[in-house]
Amino acid sequence: MFKPETIYFEKEIIHYPLGKELLKKYKDIPKLEIENHNNIEEMRNKSNKDFPYMKKNLIIGTRKTHKFVPNNKISDFLVPYTSSGCTASCMYCYLVCNYNKCAYLRLFVNREEMLDKIIRTANKSEKKLVFEIGSNSDLILENTITGNLKWTIENFKNVENGILTLPTKFDMVEDILPLDHKGKVILRVSVNPSEIIQKVEFGTSSLNNRIQAINQLREAGYEVGILIAPVIFLDNWKTLYLELIKKLHSELSEKVKQDVFFEIIFMTYSYVHEKINEEAFPNAISLLDKEKMTGRGRGKYWYRNQIREEGKNFFLAKMHKFFPNNIIKYIV
Repeated sequence: MFKPETIYFEKEIIHYPLGKELLKKYKDIPKLEIENHNNIEEMRNKSNKDFPYMKKNLIIGTRKTHKFVPNNKISDFLVPYTSSGCTASCMYCYLVCNYNKCAYLRLFVNREEMLDKIIRTANKSEKKLVFEIGSNSDLILENTITGNLKWTIENFKNVENGILTLPTKFDMVEDILPLDHKGKVILRVSVNPSEIIQKVEFGTSSLNNRIQAINQLREAGYEVGILIAPVIFLDNWKTLYLELIKKLHSELSEKVKQDVFFEIIFMTYSYVHEKINEEAFPNAISLLDKEKMTGRGRGKYWYRNQIREEGKNFFLAKMHKFFPNNIIKYIV
């Protein structure tokens, strides 16, 4: 259970029930009032080596931006929701590209306002819409602090033309297993080989626990997907990912294997990641491999086309062998 060392909060959170609840919950934690959760000078001035320690703080405010972004992969819209950032420290985290070392967990207490916009949008639609509510954070993790995911499912379950979806790297799903979700939520669990989780995805749940969570979620009636993501092409990547696919085939329940879908995403990286990781995790492996990677915009890298094509062919072949009846939504 995450226990923050310091809480930074916007004063207006006292006008929201969740804001009052969080201040009461953490009454014994040191607190600092801030003007804007997006601009905490004390945090911005810290060095890269302080990145893991910054993750131990909690920022609480209200979300001001509520723009839905059209999405054509797994949902109709990417929706700003009740949190951004995370307490974990995955070395490739895409939020670092946006927030640099300030990719710590921020909670937004105006949840009624955010969910109301989703519901109104769904009710106006003539077709069923899928809303991705976890693109900026991990709501399974956040739920252990706020109860927001449980609250969201309970208040969304009767919306006729709406589906919610979110990804996670955590296994703390017990809180949502008993809920009458009415098939309105798709949970997508991200997996990687255990070696990569241990060396790169610091502070996340183990592979074994993630697989157990997938089985539990499906048993509770949730639609589940699995992200093999991000694929990192280490020198022994074929061995690692074949072992992962075999493990999934062996340990996923028959109910999961009946209809689970997959998403496969190759890692992208950046100069910002590399500079932070060098100082924050000096003993960790380097993810920047210039022989296998090439520039993708200013300061960003992705795997060269030859590597990507080899990876695509590998995953198509192995997934067809071990999961011949399951859909791969996309490989990118």
